[in-house]
Parts: sequence; structure tokens; C-alpha cells
Amino acid sequence: MEPKPDHLGLKYAEQFKDASLVEVYHYRRPYTDEAIGKLLTMVTDLPRTILDVGCGTGDLARRLVNQVEIIDAVDFSQLMIDKGKTLPGGDHPHLNWIYGRVEEVKLKPPYALIIAGESLHWMEWDIVLPLFHRLLTPHGYLALVARGTEHNPWDDELQALIQRYSTNTEYVPYELIGELEQRHLFQSHGVLHTHPAPYMQFGVEYVQSLHSMNGLSRDRMGVESANAFDVEVMELLSPFLQNDRLHLSVVNTVVWGLPQDSLT
Repeated sequence: MEPKPDHLGLKYAEQFKDASLVEVYHYRRPYTDEAIGKLLTMVTDLPRTILDVGCGTGDLARRLVNQVEIIDAVDFSQLMIDKGKTLPGGDHPHLNWIYGRVEEVKLKPPYALIIAGESLHWMEWDIVLPLFHRLLTPHGYLALVARGTEHNPWDDELQALIQRYSTNTEYVPYELIGELEQRHLFQSHGVLHTHPAPYMQFGVEYVQSLHSMNGLSRDRMGVESANAFDVEVMELLSPFLQNDRLHLSVVNTVVWGLPQDSLT
């Protein structure tokens, strides 16, 4: 099987264990109510259990846990899990935090839904997709969830800045679903692009959210580079600030389908 792109390797995924990245992770744009509602409609089998892989601080799991029986939330960053436990819903008795790589941890299937919020690209596809195939209930799905915003007037210039400062020097654009389907590891069944949801965020918080991205961890960039990046981003954003805030339109994408066992 064709190997994953180098920029999605474990050495870059390890940045999500950095304390500086975890500290600013909550500044990422939210998952919308529409996306959460869509995920819940996919839980049709019994038991009503969900596996959240690469859960981070549980931004999805903590929103879903009141509506299902159990959520097993797995992440290989202990700092992410520790932070998630302190956030709203993080101490819910039906939310089971599991530390480790999903490729290696002990799980308790079956699951009526497996969710991956901006995380599957970091995993070993040839291991986890066949694994998910075995873990799902007969009508279960794997759902991939991404969050972002509608196009902003500063996006192109910001992307150029990110490329210049990023410590992930191997990055090349890619399309996850296509990568999985060409390897016969995933069969897409549907996609939802949520309606834009208005969202206001302080400019300084927006800048901090960028440091929750791979390649922009302050721990890896170093103080001088990180501070210089912040200055340039704030200069870029300043014409668009209103009372120090940016007016954004949050959109999410949910792609659901069936993970495939490449050996069959």
C-alpha cells in the first residue's frame, strides 16, 4: 500500500502533546449544533455507544455524551485528556477517557458510531481503518468532522505567513477522503456542509488559535519566531477588526461512510 504523505507522520503528530499547543486549543472555532445533530442521527444501533478517536480535549465527545450510553474518547496526548476533564462535560460519568494511540489501546466494542474530529489524518490508516471496520455495529458509520470558516479576505495572505513560519516543512496540500478511497480503506456514503453560523472572536484569540495547529506550536517555533509570527498576523488582521473582534462565519463538514478492511 502506498505510504502516507510524510507531512502526516508521527513526528509531526507529536506536536499535539506540547503544553503550549494544548493551552490554546480551546480557541479553535466550535463544532456547530447542526454538525452535532447530524452525528446523533447516525447512532441507530444498540448499544448507543460512540468511539471518539483522536479526541483531543473532547470538543465532540463532551457535546454528545448526554445523548448516548457511553463514549470512549481516545487520545495519545495525556495533556489533552487532562485538559478535557476540566472542561464542561469532561467529568460526565458516561465519558470514558482513554490515553494512548488508538492503534494500540484496549477498546470495548461494538460502537454504533466512530467519530474523528480533525484527527484521522495523523493515524496509521492501514491499521485503523480495518480496525474500525471490525469495531462498528451492523449499521454503524465512521464520521469525519472538520471545522473552519467561510472564506475570509485575509485567508490567502495568512496561508502564506503560515507556510513561511511553520515547522512542518514537508507539508503539501492533500484531500483526506481521496487519499483513503484510493487506498480502498474508506467508502464515503454522504457529506454535510453545515450552514454558516455567525461567530465573533477577539483578534488576539484568533491568533492564539493558530498556535493550536500542527507546525505552529510555540514550543517548536521558539519564542522569537512565534512572537514575530503573531505580530505579522495581527498586522494582517487589523483592518478587519471591529472593537478588537473578528466577525466570522463558522462552517463544519461531516463526511460519513464505511471503513474498509483492505485485506478483504
